[in-house]
Amino acid sequence: MTLQQLRYADAVAACGSVSEAARRMFVTQPTLTESLRTLEEELRIAIFTRSARGVSVTREGEEFLASARQILDDASRIQEKYTGKSVRRPQFAVSCQHYAFAVEAFMEVVEANNADSYDFTLRETVTSEIIDDVARHRSEVGVLYLSNRNERALTKILRKEGLFFEEMFMSRPHVFLGKRHPLAKKGGILPEELDAYPFISFEQGSENALYFAEEVMPSIDRKKNIRVRDRATMTNLILGLNGYTVASGALSRKLNGPDIVAVPLKIDDTIRVGIIRHAGIQPSVAGAMFTEALRRCCLERSYADSSL
Repeated sequence: MTLQQLRYADAVAACGSVSEAARRMFVTQPTLTESLRTLEEELRIAIFTRSARGVSVTREGEEFLASARQILDDASRIQEKYTGKSVRRPQFAVSCQHYAFAVEAFMEVVEANNADSYDFTLRETVTSEIIDDVARHRSEVGVLYLSNRNERALTKILRKEGLFFEEMFMSRPHVFLGKRHPLAKKGGILPEELDAYPFISFEQGSENALYFAEEVMPSIDRKKNIRVRDRATMTNLILGLNGYTVASGALSRKLNGPDIVAVPLKIDDTIRVGIIRHAGIQPSVAGAMFTEALRRCCLERSYADSSL
């Protein structure tokens, strides 16, 4: 196994096509194909499946490529240190629930990256896809929360996928609503006080089990429900309809806007926001930077109850 074979495999996975990967790597298609065949025979795994529509990565291939990319990143850093030239664009992907503080942390990683080029991905998506992205190595890190309602089920799923949860911070549930909302100046809100107002929650697609909900208080407990796909729409509906949602106390003025406030919700529950990643795989430089930035953003933006 050589670094060049790892580069070829990484290029094919990125392009989804052997011919396009060969063009980008400046080699002939037969040369690249033979290199991949030799690599698969040596490792005794199928990294790719071939079809008339191109190539796709197998599950074994996803695991292999995650390790291969770490090796390529390390080799690139060594070469850059001693020659001043980088041979590989830094790559990093994170999947997260719809948290403004996660976006802030991602922005810090991008701003701190001093490479001439990079290839970063931020996916705000549903809970089941976050777990699947990290399990299949499409993302290095996932960001989600555990609570009394979902912890047992999600912990079981994470264990099955070989993932672990690392807590960033703990908070009481808070109601996010407009600063002109009739309940905005209260010191705490009871669930029944929200009955007259629309509950805005994130749609979870076909995975509608309660433990996948992004909100601690699920829609089945509410009389008026509106489901959305993105944070901007949620913010508009909260302000335009006197709606609300329930989340952690971490509120970003930069991204949530100055017109949204967080008021403690009077229910017996806690929110543990954290990251998920593969056990036994060391984080990349960007992954480690993101984790530290996320921890800092969480704590700086949090209205977490100091008694926790």
